[in-house]
Amino acid sequence: METGDVVIIMINSKYKGSNEMEYKTEQERFWAGKFGDCYVDRNKEESLIASKTAFFSKALQKAGPIRTILELGSNIGLNEMALNVLFPGIKMDTVEINQSAADECRKVPNVTVYQDSILTFETERQYDLTFTCGVLIHLNPDSISDVYEKLYRFSKSYILVNEYYNPTPIEINYRGETGKLFKRDFAGEMMDQFHDLILIDYGFVYHRDPSFPLDDTTWFLMKKTQ
Repeated sequence: METGDVVIIMINSKYKGSNEMEYKTEQERFWAGKFGDCYVDRNKEESLIASKTAFFSKALQKAGPIRTILELGSNIGLNEMALNVLFPGIKMDTVEINQSAADECRKVPNVTVYQDSILTFETERQYDLTFTCGVLIHLNPDSISDVYEKLYRFSKSYILVNEYYNPTPIEINYRGETGKLFKRDFAGEMMDQFHDLILIDYGFVYHRDPSFPLDDTTWFLMKKTQ
Protein backbone atom coordinates (compact mmCIF):
# COMPACT_ATOMS: atom_id res chain seq x y z
CA MET A 1 0.00 0.00 0.00
CA GLU A 2 1.44 3.33 -1.06
CA THR A 3 1.33 6.49 1.02
CA GLY A 4 -1.86 8.40 0.25
CA ASP A 5 -3.90 5.29 -0.66
CA VAL A 6 -7.31 5.18 0.92
CA VAL A 7 -8.54 1.88 2.29
CA ILE A 8 -12.22 1.42 3.10
CA ILE A 9 -13.09 -1.52 5.33
CA MET A 10 -16.73 -2.58 5.55
CA ILE A 11 -17.56 -4.15 8.89
CA ASN A 12 -20.78 -6.06 9.45
CA SER A 13 -21.52 -5.15 13.05
CA LYS A 14 -24.40 -4.25 15.31
CA TYR A 15 -22.29 -1.40 16.71
CA LYS A 16 -21.87 2.15 15.45
CA GLY A 17 -18.43 3.00 16.80
CA SER A 18 -17.01 1.63 20.05
CA ASN A 19 -20.06 1.37 22.29
CA GLU A 20 -23.04 2.79 20.41
CA MET A 21 -25.46 0.13 19.19
CA GLU A 22 -27.88 0.44 16.33
CA TYR A 23 -31.34 0.54 17.89
CA LYS A 24 -34.64 -0.57 16.40
CA THR A 25 -36.76 1.27 18.98
CA GLU A 26 -36.62 4.40 21.10
CA GLN A 27 -37.01 2.24 24.22
CA GLU A 28 -33.68 0.52 23.54
CA ARG A 29 -31.85 3.84 23.31
CA PHE A 30 -33.57 5.02 26.50
CA TRP A 31 -32.38 2.05 28.59
CA ALA A 32 -28.92 1.95 27.06
CA GLY A 33 -28.35 5.59 27.97
CA LYS A 34 -28.30 7.80 31.06
CA PHE A 35 -31.70 6.67 32.37
CA GLY A 36 -30.44 3.08 32.36
CA ASP A 37 -27.32 4.21 34.24
CA CYS A 38 -29.51 5.83 36.91
CA TYR A 39 -31.54 2.61 37.18
CA VAL A 40 -28.31 0.77 37.97
CA ASP A 41 -27.57 3.20 40.80
CA ARG A 42 -31.08 2.79 42.25
CA ASN A 43 -30.95 -1.01 42.35
CA LYS A 44 -27.72 -1.92 44.10
CA GLU A 45 -29.16 -2.78 47.52
CA GLU A 46 -27.79 -6.12 48.70
CA SER A 47 -30.96 -6.59 50.76
CA LEU A 48 -32.75 -7.30 47.50
CA ILE A 49 -30.82 -10.55 47.10
CA ALA A 50 -32.63 -12.16 50.04
CA SER A 51 -36.01 -11.19 48.60
CA LYS A 52 -35.05 -12.41 45.14
CA THR A 53 -33.77 -15.70 46.54
CA ALA A 54 -37.11 -16.23 48.29
CA PHE A 55 -38.91 -15.31 45.07
CA PHE A 56 -37.08 -17.80 42.86
CA SER A 57 -37.36 -20.49 45.51
CA LYS A 58 -41.14 -20.22 45.26
CA ALA A 59 -41.49 -19.49 41.54
CA LEU A 60 -39.33 -22.44 40.50
CA GLN A 61 -40.40 -25.03 43.07
CA LYS A 62 -42.52 -26.88 40.49
CA ALA A 63 -39.83 -26.85 37.81
CA GLY A 64 -37.67 -29.85 37.08
CA PRO A 65 -33.87 -29.88 37.25
CA ILE A 66 -32.40 -26.56 36.14
CA ARG A 67 -28.72 -26.47 35.15
CA THR A 68 -28.66 -23.71 32.53
CA ILE A 69 -30.46 -20.36 32.52
CA LEU A 70 -30.83 -17.39 30.19
CA GLU A 71 -32.16 -14.06 31.45
CA LEU A 72 -33.18 -11.39 28.97
CA GLY A 73 -32.48 -8.03 30.62
CA SER A 74 -30.35 -8.84 33.65
CA ASN A 75 -29.31 -5.35 34.76
CA ILE A 76 -26.51 -5.76 37.37
CA GLY A 77 -27.19 -9.45 38.03
CA LEU A 78 -29.12 -9.48 41.31
CA ASN A 79 -31.26 -12.32 39.98
CA GLU A 80 -28.13 -14.28 39.12
CA MET A 81 -26.76 -13.73 42.63
CA ALA A 82 -29.95 -15.23 44.03
CA LEU A 83 -29.92 -18.14 41.58
CA ASN A 84 -26.33 -18.93 42.54
CA VAL A 85 -27.58 -19.48 46.08
CA LEU A 86 -30.36 -21.83 44.98
CA PHE A 87 -28.44 -23.69 42.27
CA PRO A 88 -24.72 -23.90 43.12
CA GLY A 89 -22.60 -24.31 40.01
CA ILE A 90 -25.38 -23.36 37.62
CA LYS A 91 -24.40 -21.92 34.24
CA MET A 92 -26.13 -18.65 33.38
CA ASP A 93 -26.11 -16.41 30.31
CA THR A 94 -27.63 -12.94 30.36
CA VAL A 95 -28.43 -10.21 27.85
CA GLU A 96 -28.14 -6.59 28.98
CA ILE A 97 -28.28 -3.47 26.81
CA ASN A 98 -26.76 -1.00 29.29
CA GLN A 99 -22.97 -1.06 29.45
CA SER A 100 -22.69 -0.03 33.11
CA ALA A 101 -25.15 -2.75 34.14
CA ALA A 102 -23.45 -5.36 31.95
CA ASP A 103 -20.06 -4.54 33.52
CA GLU A 104 -21.52 -5.05 37.01
CA CYS A 105 -23.23 -8.29 36.01
CA ARG A 106 -19.93 -9.70 34.75
CA LYS A 107 -18.69 -9.71 38.35
CA VAL A 108 -21.27 -12.36 39.32
CA PRO A 109 -19.94 -15.95 39.37
CA ASN A 110 -21.14 -18.46 36.77
CA VAL A 111 -22.48 -15.75 34.45
CA THR A 112 -21.65 -14.97 30.83
CA VAL A 113 -22.96 -11.53 29.86
CA TYR A 114 -23.85 -10.43 26.34
CA GLN A 115 -24.07 -6.66 26.07
CA ASP A 116 -26.71 -6.50 23.39
CA SER A 117 -30.32 -5.57 22.72
CA ILE A 118 -32.86 -8.32 23.34
CA LEU A 119 -34.28 -7.51 19.91
CA THR A 120 -31.02 -8.32 18.10
CA PHE A 121 -29.54 -10.99 20.38
CA GLU A 122 -29.34 -14.46 18.85
CA THR A 123 -27.92 -17.78 20.00
CA GLU A 124 -28.08 -21.39 18.87
CA ARG A 125 -28.07 -22.57 22.46
CA GLN A 126 -31.10 -23.70 24.44
CA TYR A 127 -31.46 -23.43 28.20
CA ASP A 128 -33.42 -25.32 30.84
CA LEU A 129 -35.01 -21.98 31.80
CA THR A 130 -35.42 -18.64 30.07
CA PHE A 131 -36.89 -15.74 32.00
CA THR A 132 -37.55 -12.03 32.38
CA CYS A 133 -38.15 -9.93 35.50
CA GLY A 134 -39.54 -6.44 34.96
CA VAL A 135 -38.26 -6.24 31.39
CA LEU A 136 -41.13 -7.04 29.03
CA ILE A 137 -43.02 -4.09 30.52
CA HIS A 138 -40.39 -1.70 29.13
CA LEU A 139 -40.24 -3.02 25.55
CA ASN A 140 -41.87 -1.47 22.52
CA PRO A 141 -45.28 -3.17 22.14
CA ASP A 142 -44.67 -3.63 18.41
CA SER A 143 -41.66 -5.85 19.27
CA ILE A 144 -43.16 -7.90 22.09
CA SER A 145 -44.21 -10.85 19.92
CA ASP A 146 -40.62 -11.22 18.67
CA VAL A 147 -39.35 -11.33 22.25
CA TYR A 148 -41.95 -13.98 23.14
CA GLU A 149 -40.56 -16.01 20.25
CA LYS A 150 -37.02 -15.72 21.60
CA LEU A 151 -38.02 -16.73 25.12
CA TYR A 152 -39.74 -19.74 23.60
CA ARG A 153 -37.06 -20.70 21.07
CA PHE A 154 -34.14 -20.41 23.49
CA SER A 155 -35.86 -22.58 26.12
CA LYS A 156 -35.58 -26.36 26.35
CA SER A 157 -38.35 -26.65 28.94
CA TYR A 158 -39.33 -23.75 31.22
CA ILE A 159 -40.17 -20.08 30.74
CA LEU A 160 -40.70 -17.68 33.65
CA VAL A 161 -42.08 -14.16 33.25
CA ASN A 162 -42.34 -11.85 36.25
CA GLU A 163 -43.91 -8.57 35.16
CA TYR A 164 -46.65 -6.03 35.88
CA TYR A 165 -49.96 -7.66 34.91
CA ASN A 166 -53.08 -6.25 33.31
CA PRO A 167 -55.75 -8.26 31.48
CA THR A 168 -55.59 -5.87 28.52
CA PRO A 169 -52.63 -3.81 27.23
CA ILE A 170 -52.26 -0.43 28.91
CA GLU A 171 -49.54 2.23 29.03
CA ILE A 172 -48.47 3.72 32.38
CA ASN A 173 -46.51 6.94 32.95
CA TYR A 174 -43.05 5.93 34.19
CA ARG A 175 -41.12 8.49 36.26
CA GLY A 176 -42.51 11.28 34.11
CA GLU A 177 -41.76 9.44 30.85
CA THR A 178 -44.27 8.25 28.27
CA GLY A 179 -43.88 5.19 26.06
CA LYS A 180 -41.62 3.47 28.60
CA LEU A 181 -43.90 1.18 30.62
CA PHE A 182 -46.67 -1.11 29.44
CA LYS A 183 -48.79 -3.61 31.36
CA ARG A 184 -50.48 -6.58 29.70
CA ASP A 185 -51.11 -10.33 30.02
CA PHE A 186 -47.66 -11.38 28.86
CA ALA A 187 -47.99 -15.06 29.81
CA GLY A 188 -51.46 -15.35 28.33
CA GLU A 189 -50.26 -13.87 25.06
CA MET A 190 -47.33 -16.29 24.99
CA MET A 191 -49.59 -19.30 25.51
CA ASP A 192 -51.86 -18.03 22.72
CA GLN A 193 -48.84 -17.64 20.44
CA PHE A 194 -47.33 -21.04 21.28
CA HIS A 195 -49.97 -23.67 21.82
CA ASP A 196 -47.66 -26.28 23.37
CA LEU A 197 -46.97 -23.99 26.34
CA ILE A 198 -48.80 -24.91 29.53
CA LEU A 199 -49.08 -23.00 32.79
CA ILE A 200 -47.29 -24.77 35.67
CA ASP A 201 -47.61 -22.18 38.43
CA TYR A 202 -48.20 -18.49 39.07
CA GLY A 203 -48.26 -16.03 41.93
CA PHE A 204 -48.01 -12.45 43.15
CA VAL A 205 -45.16 -10.57 44.82
CA TYR A 206 -46.17 -7.79 47.25
CA HIS A 207 -44.14 -4.71 48.17
CA ARG A 208 -45.44 -4.93 51.77
CA ASP A 209 -44.43 -8.52 52.33
CA PRO A 210 -43.14 -8.51 55.93
CA SER A 211 -40.18 -10.79 55.22
CA PHE A 212 -39.20 -10.58 51.55
CA PRO A 213 -40.69 -7.49 49.89
CA LEU A 214 -40.31 -6.85 46.17
CA ASP A 215 -42.13 -4.72 43.65
CA ASP A 216 -45.79 -5.60 43.00
CA THR A 217 -45.48 -8.10 40.15
CA THR A 218 -47.23 -11.21 38.94
CA TRP A 219 -45.19 -14.23 37.86
CA PHE A 220 -46.03 -17.14 35.59
CA LEU A 221 -44.06 -20.37 35.14
CA MET A 222 -44.74 -22.12 31.83
CA LYS A 223 -43.46 -25.35 30.31
CA LYS A 224 -42.98 -26.49 26.72
CA THR A 225 -44.76 -29.81 26.14
CA GLN A 226 -43.30 -30.61 22.70
